[in-house]
Amino acid sequence: MPAEDTLRFARAWAAQDPDPQTRGETEALLALAERDEPGALSRLRAEYTGRLAFGTAGLRGELGAGPLRMNRVVVSQTSAGFARYLLERGAQRAGEQPSIVIGYDARRNSDVFARDAAELMAGAGIRVFLLPEALPTPVTAFAVRHLGVDAGVMVTASHNPPRDNGYKVYLGGPDQGSQIAPPQDSEIAAHIDRVAADLLVPELPRATDYTVLGPELLDAYVSATAAAFPQPTPPAGERPLRVAYTAMHGVGSAAARRVYAAAGFPEVCVVPEQDAPDGAFPTVSFPNPEEPGALDLAFRTARECDADLIIAHDPDADRLAIALPDAEAPAGFRALTGNQLGLLLGWRSAEAHRAAGRTGGALACTIVSSPALGAVARDYGMAYQETLSGFKWVSRVPGLVFGFEEALGYLVNPELVRDKDGISASAMALDLAAELHAAGRTLWDQLDAATERFGAFESGQLTLRLGSVAEVEAVAQRIRTEPPTAFGLVPVVQLTDLLEPGHSVVPANVLRFDLADGSRVMIRPSGTEPKLKLYLDTFSDAGSVAERHASARAALAALTAAAEALVAAVRPEAPAAG
Repeated sequence: MPAEDTLRFARAWAAQDPDPQTRGETEALLALAERDEPGALSRLRAEYTGRLAFGTAGLRGELGAGPLRMNRVVVSQTSAGFARYLLERGAQRAGEQPSIVIGYDARRNSDVFARDAAELMAGAGIRVFLLPEALPTPVTAFAVRHLGVDAGVMVTASHNPPRDNGYKVYLGGPDQGSQIAPPQDSEIAAHIDRVAADLLVPELPRATDYTVLGPELLDAYVSATAAAFPQPTPPAGERPLRVAYTAMHGVGSAAARRVYAAAGFPEVCVVPEQDAPDGAFPTVSFPNPEEPGALDLAFRTARECDADLIIAHDPDADRLAIALPDAEAPAGFRALTGNQLGLLLGWRSAEAHRAAGRTGGALACTIVSSPALGAVARDYGMAYQETLSGFKWVSRVPGLVFGFEEALGYLVNPELVRDKDGISASAMALDLAAELHAAGRTLWDQLDAATERFGAFESGQLTLRLGSVAEVEAVAQRIRTEPPTAFGLVPVVQLTDLLEPGHSVVPANVLRFDLADGSRVMIRPSGTEPKLKLYLDTFSDAGSVAERHASARAALAALTAAAEALVAAVRPEAPAAG
């Protein structure tokens, strides 16, 4: 872009920005560029050329000025464009007035962005319901179905760093409250682009005649979620299950604790430093329960209250981590992997489905999650589907009873919420743990029981980090054109390329290698980061529980070594094969 065009665009951007802070950031950079300060024009070009991509998760990015960041201009343009999409969709349904529910978490500017979205939507002619306070993402997802609205927006960046925020989109009606999926994302993005090109933010109509919901919405979510896990009265003298809980500075604590109380679970022991919402996340470097060190305070609290189990939610409470006592772990507790908890909750869901006299139904997980859920589905005569990554796909599986992804996402009650829900998943985990506790057993024992019934499954990951996304794509293409015929001594019996038609709902840059011993390797570029990710899974059903674990772990070690050799061979600096 020529220098004058860049300056003109940045001036126009600053002029329409309603936020004094981000407007000041643009004006300060403009002043430097206009004085020909070294590097200022290059920085202006880099930060004001292009647009924050609107995709199947909506928007997510760093807070700041300009079209590539999360700010009030971008949110306003996005809301006006999404409103046009909903009006166009409504016109196809006999002129009904579209409706939307908007929620937000406690991150910086979440409430501001939510109000902007509400005003822009109302000004465009959409019937708007705004949540009354910062609440978990699952409550917004629940509201889409509960209120019967056409769409939902949740302002959150989930477990991202403190500097980020996002704009997550759901659709009601035939989409049943699921996240948007292609081609809906590109259709909405086209409307957003037209709004940004045609109108300045002050020219977009706004209105304040939207409905701010009262406490009845959260009451309904709590009641419906708790009703699925009613607790029997424990025998007199029985020590109740002791639970430590962390909200990770997010918005999950009040809602989760209300659900537990309504279901009849004992009161939890909270991590005091992390219980109140705080968008700065002062006690963790990265507010994700999977990150090293994120659970340290939870481990301390659990030791202090002699807990049998730890529940950890991410800041918007759509993800769940569970940790259990482990004498061999340095902190005295060890977290279950996402795959381990997915197996336990999937088994629990299948058993409840059968006990209720229901037949059919489906279990589902993402393609990079453990195939253990497939063994559960076969055992219970249920359908099983592996979807592309993301709950926009998991939630759309026909007849879904339970779905999960290995990154701590679980959908345990699809009739209420068509997205991952860390609160309802934690209630199911508590329900199972309490039943086991009453019988003198633990979730570790249940994992052994799963191994005895379904076999031992082990999972691992490798990540190849490169200098750019383009380099990662090139490496993936090299593997595609020169695929390995074996990993170590184990032959590849089938290669599935999800870019080819018929293998997935939409083409995906994923390679699946099925090996002769039942192992599996999935290879995919990150898509947003310069990383190539390899997901490794092994299996054994021979011998005792201990022997099965040992065999699967040995196979995983061998498969990891073979995958590391492949990664070393395909790095850009490696010589070409042959």
